[in-house]
Amino acid sequence: MTDSEKKRQLFLYKSFATGLFVLMAALFVTMTLLQKQHSSHWLGYIRAFAEAAMVGALADWFAVTALFNYPLGLKIPHTNLIVNSKEKIGDNLGNFVVENFLSPETIRPYIQKLKVSNIAAEWLNVEKNQHNLVNEVSIILLNILNKLEDETVINFIRRKAKEMVGDFKIQKLIGNGLEYLIEKNDHQKLITALSSQIKNYVLQHQNLVKERVKKESFSLIPKFVDDALANKITSGLSDYFREVEENENHPLRQEITRKILDFSIDIQENEKWEEDFKDIKSSFLDEEKIKIYAKDVWLNIKQNLLTELSQNDSALKNYVGKNVQEFALNLKSDAALQQKIDGWIRLTAYKYILKNTHQFGELISSTVGNWQGKELSEKLELEVGKDLQFIRLNGTLVGGLVGLIIYTIAHFLT
Repeated sequence: MTDSEKKRQLFLYKSFATGLFVLMAALFVTMTLLQKQHSSHWLGYIRAFAEAAMVGALADWFAVTALFNYPLGLKIPHTNLIVNSKEKIGDNLGNFVVENFLSPETIRPYIQKLKVSNIAAEWLNVEKNQHNLVNEVSIILLNILNKLEDETVINFIRRKAKEMVGDFKIQKLIGNGLEYLIEKNDHQKLITALSSQIKNYVLQHQNLVKERVKKESFSLIPKFVDDALANKITSGLSDYFREVEENENHPLRQEITRKILDFSIDIQENEKWEEDFKDIKSSFLDEEKIKIYAKDVWLNIKQNLLTELSQNDSALKNYVGKNVQEFALNLKSDAALQQKIDGWIRLTAYKYILKNTHQFGELISSTVGNWQGKELSEKLELEVGKDLQFIRLNGTLVGGLVGLIIYTIAHFLT
């Protein structure tokens, strides 16, 4: 219902209540004049009813009017109550809402009924909604990226990178990495691969071995002796590395493992390594270079994101859309996931409401307190003024009946 309709309705009820008072006043005057000319006893009953009805109507009119205005413009104490007490009304209304509507006992049953997951699942399972969600998120991210100042982001990355590099212990990382490699026995794969490569290299370069043997041998030694020796060397080396390749427990493997382990311990504990790595960090990761790296990283990431988010069928959007679709299907079919999400939402909502109940009360109090007194009075009168006119009507009728009863009792007692 609009304000104009409420005003028209209020005017009609006010007119009806006032008209009933005018009718009682006219009836009282008429009965008073008739009593001077006639002695009929029934005129007294009607006069008593009309007289008491007028008193009741006036009393209730004063009471109702005093809530919203000064009766007849007279500034009588304790009238125009809404305007004069709007701050107190706002405070009391805020406290009333908090104590009666935002108490733990009141809100808990409603919080327990929250089932957001079902609504979200139904909404997300619509393909159009999935598409709209991805587009809206893309628009938001594009706005954020366009509003970010490059220099601010670059300086942030530079500071964080500098902090990370300052705390970063390269020798610890390398040492722990080697220990992890040995613990998982992954270094054996490397040994196997290297043994195979060395074996194949020796077999493929027998002529190189022969030339080397011939070069290092005496000139008096026959060529066939050099060739035989070269073949022995080639065969021995290839067989040796074949054994290393095929035998997981070969002594060379064990020796390499010990050497790697010793190296990992040395690199972590020897101060010389720490100083060497500090020199490496200072030469490769100085202030200016970190800033250049940060700039290159940010501009590259930003450009890629802008491109991906701007295109309708980009790889990023397709990836996000696919994940949204999978999440929607899981949310619809996974009862445990639904219960988990609903439980989290209920708990969060419950804690948030209880934590901020005083703010709800302050909001109501400040809102009512900031209204102009006349504005508040008019708002309330539009909402409840129509019903208050029934008080005037009831006051008129009840007052008349009470007056009639009193007159009747008095008549029979005299």
